[in-house]
Amino acid sequence: MKKKFYLFSLLAGLMFGMIGFSSCCSTDEAILPPEPAPAPAPDPEPEPDPYAEMLKTPLTLEAAADGTITFDSKASGIVTYKINDGEAQTIAANTSKDITVTAGQTVAFFGDNAAYATSTTNYSNITSTADFYVYGNIMSLVSSADYANATTLTEPMAFMGLFRFNTCLKSHSSKPLVMPATTLTEGCYYGILWGCTGLTSVPVLPATTMAKNCYYGMFYDCSGLTSATALPAMALAEGCYRYMFNGCTSLASAPVLPATTMAESCYRAMFNGCTSLTSAPALPADVLANYCYLDMFKGCSSLTSAPVLPATTMKDWCYQSMFRDCTSLTSAPALPAMNLAQSCYYSMFYGCTNLTSAPALPATTLVSNCYNSMFYDCTSLTAAPNLLVPVLAPDCYSYMFYGCTNLNYVKCMATDISASGCTSTWLAGVAATGNFVQAAGTAWPTDNPSGIPTGWAVASE
Repeated sequence: MKKKFYLFSLLAGLMFGMIGFSSCCSTDEAILPPEPAPAPAPDPEPEPDPYAEMLKTPLTLEAAADGTITFDSKASGIVTYKINDGEAQTIAANTSKDITVTAGQTVAFFGDNAAYATSTTNYSNITSTADFYVYGNIMSLVSSADYANATTLTEPMAFMGLFRFNTCLKSHSSKPLVMPATTLTEGCYYGILWGCTGLTSVPVLPATTMAKNCYYGMFYDCSGLTSATALPAMALAEGCYRYMFNGCTSLASAPVLPATTMAESCYRAMFNGCTSLTSAPALPADVLANYCYLDMFKGCSSLTSAPVLPATTMKDWCYQSMFRDCTSLTSAPALPAMNLAQSCYYSMFYGCTNLTSAPALPATTLVSNCYNSMFYDCTSLTAAPNLLVPVLAPDCYSYMFYGCTNLNYVKCMATDISASGCTSTWLAGVAATGNFVQAAGTAWPTDNPSGIPTGWAVASE
């Protein structure tokens, strides 16, 4: 009996197991564990940073054609150079060396001289007989061993005029010229690339504190430049950007200029003759200095709009000729200043032949030459701004509207016009007929370009 029960239990167990197995496999496909997620793709290799690469590269000239490179050194110590990273050769202090190269060869320069010039007429100069590319870190001339980390200049005129008038110098398409100094000195880059017409890109200039004349004429007459580098400096110095892009006729855009406090002549003639420049950078400064904007956009014949000028206190000659000969300018910025200075607006819009309206002039006290020649030859101007100041100053309105051939309305409420030259030739060459509104009782000379022009009707208020 026990044997039969054992066999029955064994058979039942087998059947139960088969039923259980069958129920687990009743779907068409067996359930498999999920496949592991694919491993993430490795991060792409970062693109090489040309600036970082060139920090570690000495100042290098690469010959684009066979020729001779001449380094005329005015440094007090030796300069070392290597052709194709070969044997080091030297240029003695205050001597000139001709280096013969073939196309494709490179010449790297090294030195430990704090400055390469002693005056504006005695400066080192690199010239060549054939085109070459320039790139690498210019600090290899002042720190031959540690130029990659060098950012401090210590002597005035460090690189003054180094490549001046070298029309064979070219920008490399992928290797920039690097000027990493953040501590500058007086005249350190003065005219360094002046007249380099083959230059098409400018080096990064990271310094935020300027020195006197540090960038003076740096890219003067570089007619191949189309854009400028950022200029982040907030602390300006006398003449720091003076003539910096003067004559850069292909420059189409200007850098941001964030400084809010000016220094004497800081932006003087900065974009003078930049005939392709169509818009001006914002000029947020509300603290001006003598000559700060003098000639800044003079001759920018494509400039169509002027920046806001928020300053309310003028300095001597601060806006003199600022937009002179900007023949595409059709409107002027507001001029809110109440405190004028000598010659502050002298020739400001001289020759702006498309200027159709003049800004209000709210100041109530005039100074010598303050508006002299301000709208000279503005041939599209038809009406003068209201001139409400009762007492005139020497030469204050002298030549103010000279040659404004369409000007036919002037309102001047001056009661004291005795100051020397205050209206000298101010309405010469204006429209043949017009209207002149005067303060009752003022004895203006009539039929006179220094008073009321011939043919003009006069009304009193």
